[in-house]
Amino acid sequence: MENTGTPLETPGNNSINDGKNIAIIAYITVIGLIIAFVMNNEKRNDFAAYHIRQSLGIMITGFALGIIAYIPFIGWIIGAAGSILVVVMWILGVINAANGNKKPVPVLGEYFSNLLSGI
Repeated sequence: MENTGTPLETPGNNSINDGKNIAIIAYITVIGLIIAFVMNNEKRNDFAAYHIRQSLGIMITGFALGIIAYIPFIGWIIGAAGSILVVVMWILGVINAANGNKKPVPVLGEYFSNLLSGI
């Protein structure tokens, strides 16, 4: 018998539905990331953990760019360009989490997944 449900309703994707709220919360400020991390520790969800890693990587990148931006001239340019990149990565991360996609954010997403694989 053929399954006619949408991709998010198939039996194998229940973990995506369960972790979607946690994944979205992870992208909302540092406090949201901490809340998502605690919520995911109670009931481990791979989809939520993936987006927690992506969000943590974006926030670390933003913090590093904030420090670099204190360097006169070249730091300002790198900080401004990097800030635009961080905003784009954040928006795409939220969209992927809301749509139930487990895609890395552009440019640094694969690196975040590998570097933060222990989370």
